[in-house]
Amino acid sequence: MSTTTTPQRLVSLDAYRGFVMFLMMAEVLHLGAMSASHPDSRVWQFLDDQQSHVQWTGCVLHDLIQPSFSFIVGVALPFSIAARLSRGQSRGNMALHAFWRALLLILLGVFLRSMGQEQTRWTFEDTLSQIGLGYGFLFMLGFGSIRAQWTAFAAILVGYWAAFALYPLPGANFDWSRIFLTPDWEGNLKGFAAHWNKNTNFAWAFDTWFMNLFPRKEPFLVNGGGYSTLSFIPTLGTMVLGLIAGGVLKSERSSKEKIRWMLIAGVSSLAIGWLLGAIGLCPVVKRIWTPSWVLFSGGWCLLLLAACYGIIDILGFKRWSFPLTVIGMNSIAAYCIAHLLESFIQENLKTHLGLQFFNLLGTPCEPIVRGGMVLLGYWLILLWMYRKKIFLRI
Repeated sequence: MSTTTTPQRLVSLDAYRGFVMFLMMAEVLHLGAMSASHPDSRVWQFLDDQQSHVQWTGCVLHDLIQPSFSFIVGVALPFSIAARLSRGQSRGNMALHAFWRALLLILLGVFLRSMGQEQTRWTFEDTLSQIGLGYGFLFMLGFGSIRAQWTAFAAILVGYWAAFALYPLPGANFDWSRIFLTPDWEGNLKGFAAHWNKNTNFAWAFDTWFMNLFPRKEPFLVNGGGYSTLSFIPTLGTMVLGLIAGGVLKSERSSKEKIRWMLIAGVSSLAIGWLLGAIGLCPVVKRIWTPSWVLFSGGWCLLLLAACYGIIDILGFKRWSFPLTVIGMNSIAAYCIAHLLESFIQENLKTHLGLQFFNLLGTPCEPIVRGGMVLLGYWLILLWMYRKKIFLRI
């Protein structure tokens, strides 16, 4: 008889996931519009900056959404595997489910990116697609030793760094108009770091071939934001780091030892990632998910996980996290709701409450009142699903 027991669910992990999804859903607050309406307010400017992505190098809070979501997928995997084993599932069936899930995530990402388009928009930079492209490999590593996981993590970072470092820089005759940039674009890096410049790098070159294998209205030349399909490889690195952290959380170590491990690993990862960027060996760029970004953002993810775990699961302060848990336990539903229902909820609010309702605090505050009502609508839908025990799983 199997003695495998189902591991206890970590409320902190659901709360962390809920916080990440809340940041994504909160895009409906349109803080940029509030900043424009209050040009002299440093507070609104700061909040606007944190809800925007950096131009190329660096990081703000909004840039940590995707790595956190990817990291959490890795953290949850050891608990998921243990739960399935406790229910008597074979490794073969679990593997089939994992690769089926990976395919669904890829296609769901494509579907969401195709909303409002005249034809399917075959592009794979969406968070769900990026996770899906690497999820099968992550699952296989979930049964590997900790040594195998660290080896895979290092191989991903070093190999991806080498691919960019060895790819030639644009020559003197390079046609910059082809990529809709100029050689003096302010985001361009100099020296060795130029190997990671926007739309002149190894991943961009791959996409100029790969993306044109799919039906398109026009040939693919660039991704306007500099994003690329191959970012799923270092994203897998982020998920593997989460997998290792999940193994620590699931281990027999004491709570104090788990916190200490996450804090030391988090600070070390953050520092190494920053240093690699500071010396120009590998710039910290989220849009192409550089290896230094894996380390830098992974450090933040580890520290955030440590904070949630310490406050919620160790100290026992759980009540405050309930609104986040409601979101975190239905993250796929929250992701889809945020992409599909903004206009629907806005139109219904306008119909039933009247347009003047959005101006309760004056015209300059209209964007945040309107966005706040939409955000509340998102959460109430998720609360209803939570109470009805309706959880969207893939």
